[in-house]
Amino acid sequence: MRIGELSRRSGVPVPTIKYYVREGVLPAGTLTSPNQARYDDGHERRLRLIRALLDVGGLSLSAIAEVLEAVDDPGQPVHKVLGVAANNISPEPSERSGEAEGAEDAEGTGPGSAGAREEVAALLARRGWHVDADNPAARSLAGVLAALHRVGHGAFVELLDVYADAAEPVARADLDYVRKRVAREDLVESVVVGTVLGEAMFSALRRLAHVDASARAYEGGAEAGAGE
Repeated sequence: MRIGELSRRSGVPVPTIKYYVREGVLPAGTLTSPNQARYDDGHERRLRLIRALLDVGGLSLSAIAEVLEAVDDPGQPVHKVLGVAANNISPEPSERSGEAEGAEDAEGTGPGSAGAREEVAALLARRGWHVDADNPAARSLAGVLAALHRVGHGAFVELLDVYADAAEPVARADLDYVRKRVAREDLVESVVVGTVLGEAMFSALRRLAHVDASARAYEGGAEAGAGE
């Protein structure tokens, strides 16, 4: 197909397709003349994945490029592809927040980054999770815990195991979905989808559950949460 048809089928404008090709996240088409190229179903599939990672997963184009580079490398173990995808949806605490945490450490008003990292390390050990404490997601969690302490809600750490209890079966379900894929292309793509878009789905479901729980607890009925 030509680029115009690819645009119609994918819903992505032609200038955007050309931009993705220039940025290296979409392979170039096969040249049929100096000014013409042909594209196939693989390009359409890749375009739909890019748009999903952008629009639903919230990844930047540079993050998507890193994820797709791992996806396209046949030498990358699936576990490594999963790690690349996960790392790109785990925001690192900013340098500014790190400075604030360091100040709290010096003042003794909260555990700061060091104390939060200890809490995360304790969680990993308690759960028996095979995760290094320096994993980007672990550092992200430590940043969240430090922020909770800064705003006076350090007791929220008591819910860590409740959250972990909920996360474990979701993670197993994600990987069960991945295992059903046989072809490597399907396998690694499902890893990315399950990691990035699954994160967005879980977050949306949690918000829906909050609306329902809040309505039941404070408004006396589910009807009251309909407009939230």
